[in-house]
This record gives sequence, structure tokens and C-alpha cells, in this order.
Amino acid sequence: MSTAAIVIIIINVLLAKIFSVGTTPIMVWWERRVAGFMQDRTGPNRADIGGIRLGGLIQAIADMLKLVFKEDFTPAHIKYKFLYTIAPAIVFLCSFMTMAVIPFADNLVIDGESFMMQAIPTTLGIMWFLAFAGLSVFGIILGGYSSQNKYGLLGGIRASAQVISYEAAMALSVISILLTYGSINLNDMVQAQGDTFWGIIPSWGLFMQPLAALIFIVTAFAETNRTPFDIAEGESEIVAGYHTEYSAMRFGLFQVGEYAAMSASSAIIVTLFLGGYQIPWMDTQSIQSNINYVMIAIIILLPLKAFFFAKWMNKNYNWLDKNDKRQKEKNILIRGFWATAIIIAAVLALFVVTGLGTNGVNIATAVIQVAVFVAKFLFMSFVFIWVRWTLLRFRYDQLQMLGWKVLIPLSILNIVITAIIVVATGS
Repeated sequence: MSTAAIVIIIINVLLAKIFSVGTTPIMVWWERRVAGFMQDRTGPNRADIGGIRLGGLIQAIADMLKLVFKEDFTPAHIKYKFLYTIAPAIVFLCSFMTMAVIPFADNLVIDGESFMMQAIPTTLGIMWFLAFAGLSVFGIILGGYSSQNKYGLLGGIRASAQVISYEAAMALSVISILLTYGSINLNDMVQAQGDTFWGIIPSWGLFMQPLAALIFIVTAFAETNRTPFDIAEGESEIVAGYHTEYSAMRFGLFQVGEYAAMSASSAIIVTLFLGGYQIPWMDTQSIQSNINYVMIAIIILLPLKAFFFAKWMNKNYNWLDKNDKRQKEKNILIRGFWATAIIIAAVLALFVVTGLGTNGVNIATAVIQVAVFVAKFLFMSFVFIWVRWTLLRFRYDQLQMLGWKVLIPLSILNIVITAIIVVATGS
């Protein structure tokens, strides 16, 4: 195995780990800050390290460390301790594995050798995602059952019924996507979304299959037990549901698993319906052909971004006294942002002047595509949080009615319509 292959494998695994687990503190921070914004309050902003609060991000990291060092307590009434112990691990592992087949960029060619930009180089694609997304519910069921707590058992039963109901609709919605793109390989689907139809509209799944996109996004919320489908852990009804009897890092694994599942769902939605790593109207070949123009555009945008960031920070800190220690944090963040922007712009300018070889162009294209994927991923993650603080929880009968009487019939209808169009047009 070549050195390039080893390096790319390590990078892909690290990217999958960062997107699934590494983003958890950021998602928790967003959850709290967005909640504060929507409820007209500040949100967590007190914890700091040397006066640096990062807008409350340090609070999320402090809470994570608290869970790590808390006592790992097992209630005395637990009989099936093995099941009780492995339940959170199953939830966490399945959520983590779903991210392993997400393509972060197009296939990277180094010295004539092509490498898939995903943690596990398999063509199973969407089938892998559906398999592990379905397996994660077993951890929830085992957690509720082995807790020997009526609230935990109710949460496990609710979760299993919900996943069965909505996974059927999710799988049916995926069939329409498979008919449209003719492949289960996620990278093939993203490559197809680099085209346009009518010469203007990107061939994103959102535009090609709007009904499938709506159904898949709704079922993704249900699969991840996010509001308004969070009846498995409805605090006002069954305390905390399936993890009522869990504490310390066992509880933490459930929480990390939930956010990892949310991240994986965001990533798969971006991949299937938002063009993945593709820039609108610019496929991989277009970026490679115009790499200098793309880098010049980034060089122009970076200082503008730093300027508006500094302006926004000054606006939010202008009420502080000049001697307030929080001014120190503002100055550090502004200078850090400017320094980062200038360094990246200088490196890109050097590449524009000196030129990039074939391998350099391919690597630069991959980096740009990863950055595009990150931007879309963060947007979709924000939508998950936005919906949580906007919609109310469904009643159980409403949830089941939506799944069986609305989403599944619509999915079947969409398959029929898609099949007719594919046969009629021959593509």
C-alpha cells in the first residue's frame, strides 16, 4: 500500500470521526444557544478558560468532562447487567458507523491511482446507511428493557414502534432516488447531482425528487428521535424514557449517539438531496479546469468574511466597559480570525502564482469540496435544531397516523410516478 493511500485512509477516518463524534460539543452548544435565541434569552455563557468563553462553547465541553468523571453507578435492581451495559454502546456504534460511507469529496486521483473519499471504501452506499440506522433501535430497546423500569420500558417500546413505522417510509422514499440515479453508490448519486436540467436548475435530489426529499427528511427526524418525534424520551410523560436509569458516561453515550445520528442524518440528506460536495453549476471537472479562479474568489472572500466577523463582534461587545475582561476575548477572537484568513489567503495566492501540478489541482479540488460539504452539513444540522425549538411533540396516535396513513402511501405513489417517468423518458 502506497504512502498516499495510507494518508488518505487516515484522513477519511478522521473526517468521519469528526463529523459524527467531534461535532457533538458544537451541536450541544448550538442546541442551547438557538434555544436561548428563540426564547429571548442569552443561553449558557458563563464557563470560561482563561477568560475565553467562545460564546458558551466552553460550557458544553465542561458538561462533557463532567459526564466523563462522574461515578458510573449501576442500580441494584438491574438483573441483565450485560444488556444494560452494551445498550448505549450499540446506539453509539451504529450512529458512528452510518457516517462511514458518506463521500466527503469526489474520488481523489494521486499519481493515476483513484481513492474514494469516505471512511469505508464500499459501494453499498445507501444500503449501509439504512442497515445501521435500523440497528441502532436495538440499543434503545435493550436499554429500556434491561433497566427494569416502567418508564424505560415504555420508552423502548415507543422507540421500536416508531422506527418500524418510519423506516418503512424512509426505505420506500429511497427507492425513488435509486430509480432516478440508477445506483446505490452515494458517490455516483452526488456526481449525477453535478449536472443541471433546463440548463439552469442544479440536478439536486431536492429538485429532482421533492416529494422523496420531504418524506426522507421527516422520517430522518423520526429515526433520530428528534422533536416532534421524541416520544421515546418524552420528559413530560415518561421522565427520560429509555435512559432513565443511566448515568455518567453510559448516559453520555446515549446522548453522543443521538447527536451522532443527527449528524449522520444531516450528512445523508446533504448527500442525497443537496448535491453533497458539489458546488452549484460547477462539477469536479469544472473546478479543476478553473482552480485558479476559484482560489482567487476565496482569496477575495476571506478578508470580507473576517471584516464582517469583526464588525459583528464589535457590535455585540460595544456595551462593555473598556476595562472589562471580556474585551480581551473579543480582541483575541478578532485577531485570530484575521490571522487565519490572511494566512490562508497568502497560501492560496502563492499557489496561484507558482501554479499547481496535476496532483496539486486534484488535492485542492478535494479540499474545496470538503469545505462545501461542511457548509451544507452545518446548515442541515441547524435545521434539526431549528425544528426542535419550533414544533410541538406529536401525540402517539398522530405519530403513527402520519407514518402509516400519510408517508407510506405518498412514498408508494412517488415510486409509481417516478417509474412511469423513467420508463417514458428512458432515463
